[in-house]
Amino acid sequence: MTAPVDSDLAPGSDESPVWTGSPSQWVNAGWFVACLIAAAAFVSAGVIASQPLIAVGAVIPAIYALAKALTVRTTRIEVTTERISTTVGIFSRHKWDIELYRVKDTTLQEPFLLRMVRRANILIVSSDRSSPMVSLRALPDAERLRQQIRANVERLRLKRGVREMDIEH
Repeated sequence: MTAPVDSDLAPGSDESPVWTGSPSQWVNAGWFVACLIAAAAFVSAGVIASQPLIAVGAVIPAIYALAKALTVRTTRIEVTTERISTTVGIFSRHKWDIELYRVKDTTLQEPFLLRMVRRANILIVSSDRSSPMVSLRALPDAERLRQQIRANVERLRLKRGVREMDIEH
């Protein structure tokens, strides 16, 4: 989902929004199917055994599926011309940033199911110690976003005079 950006960027900063949104619920498709099968198994077992209490067990996979859906729904990704910020959490929130000049490589991953619904993953490898790998999952128009990230990485490296060097130990 792409949305207009109402950003927390510092006034007077050169930083400007590029994209903001959340992953698609398609990342949970496998979990939703598994939870549906588990719920149906609980209900079937309860009916076959004539034990309604067993059928109530169908609530467990339903709650799990709801938690997975809420986790994706409350994930917010903001890509700007200088950084990528990700916020995750239902009750407690966790937020982290990766500065674009630290990005070493980007990869577009298009798993079959996501290709069918015109979504893709962007895998980012960085020199950031706290976030060496970041995966932006199930995004629409991901190749265009990946190219925008790449262009801003190069622009920031030139602006800051940063060079990426790999040193093997």
